[in-house]
Amino acid sequence: MKTAIVIGAGIGGIASSIRLAHLGYQVTVIEANAYPGGKLSTFTLEGYRFDAGPSLFTMPHYVTSLFDLVGENPADHFTYRRKEIACRYFWQDGTIFSAYSNTDKFIAAAAKTFQVETTRLKKYLERAKKKYRLTAPLFLERTLHKSSTLLSKKTLAALFHLPTYQLEETLHSANKKSFNNPKLVQLFDRYATYNGSNPYKTSGMMTLIQHLESEYGTFIPEEGMVAISKSLWELSKRQGVSYLLSTKVDQILVEHGVAKGVVVGEKIMAADVVVSNMDVFPTYRRLLPNEKAPEKILQQERSSSAVIFYWGIQQSFPDLELHNIFFSDDYKAEFEAIFSSYNIAADPTIYVNITSKDVPEDAPQNCENWFVMINTPADMGQDWEILVKELRAVVIDKLSRQLKCDLEALIVCEKVLTPPEIARSTQSHLGALYGASSNTVGSAFLRHPNFSKRIKNLYFCGGSVHPGGGIPLCLLSAKIVAELIEKETP
Repeated sequence: MKTAIVIGAGIGGIASSIRLAHLGYQVTVIEANAYPGGKLSTFTLEGYRFDAGPSLFTMPHYVTSLFDLVGENPADHFTYRRKEIACRYFWQDGTIFSAYSNTDKFIAAAAKTFQVETTRLKKYLERAKKKYRLTAPLFLERTLHKSSTLLSKKTLAALFHLPTYQLEETLHSANKKSFNNPKLVQLFDRYATYNGSNPYKTSGMMTLIQHLESEYGTFIPEEGMVAISKSLWELSKRQGVSYLLSTKVDQILVEHGVAKGVVVGEKIMAADVVVSNMDVFPTYRRLLPNEKAPEKILQQERSSSAVIFYWGIQQSFPDLELHNIFFSDDYKAEFEAIFSSYNIAADPTIYVNITSKDVPEDAPQNCENWFVMINTPADMGQDWEILVKELRAVVIDKLSRQLKCDLEALIVCEKVLTPPEIARSTQSHLGALYGASSNTVGSAFLRHPNFSKRIKNLYFCGGSVHPGGGIPLCLLSAKIVAELIEKETP
């Protein structure tokens, strides 16, 4: 039987293991942490349960397709609900907007709140949909780094519509060209943060992210976000995948340009193929120290990171939803602070996720579990102890004013996650949440490929490589890897 080793049990690594097992490989996943899931993990604090990492769930078919692949009924193992309201937005002048998952309801509500014609909104969303329809088969579902993709009919069709993609303008300029209302522009600019980028730099192509949310909706797993990684982990084990947790890979073994396995301590573990779900930067620096690294890609600007406050709140807030955004008054200054000054803005945008709205067991009765996230720069050596102390005061003051409460008095337990801690726990270079940013066209569309151009039988999946970060794209990276391995190592 052919053998495969997957380095890292993040969502991309787990999905890769399922697909490889389905291809007939004997798969071993090696994970440094004592738990699977990578960023998609959980913890409890004084009766409150928190999802540690990703909090947005969309495009659930990428999860359920893995059950379908092996002939299992997804509903027997993984259940979720569609949210009527995808996100609730708050501005400091008192404006509140509920973004509905249903496209028609979203358009009607946005037209009323932001005083914009429905025809203009429809045109914007139709263009975003067209971008996705033309590029998804090329960019998201296949590797861009093979001639078979670049010379395909779909590529030629996509190139024919090049002006549609707005590659030469930024997301902000594309949004501002479409709408006069600054609040609506800010709302659509926010989608740059879905891959840790700057709307004032990333390509106008990124309007397609809004289409994905409006087209497919926003969902919540019945048992919280960790149910995604947990259900897939259990699925992988039913397919015969073995796990070595609390185990660090020291080196990828390469002989004469071919990956032959890995070195763990003094032990060599042989394999026919090796898949790294580890951030591509430490994969090269730590596991391939004697191999030539793709320096231009490794030196790409890092995506944003985050400071996350996990708060147990002894009160219920009926006006808050599962996903809530409290916008800054100066969005441009916020992103200049993050990407130019490597600092946290004086008035940051605040994201509050509350899973107990939909999973009551996540908090005691009449209480809520708040996941409070602020976008920050990656870890460039800042004094995070001072920054977090200052940020905490700013966040509590801002939320207290907007929610008309004494928030400090309602916090009964707390945990804080910072960029250095993200780097340590997930092996993410500098604590960047999405690997490289997408602040240039090159870094957005020419990320590290899902295979090594120099080392045969070595493959890459996860958020730091093609097609990008976030749960759906990580799952797609696993699909691309499996298809490459099936084709190249028959």
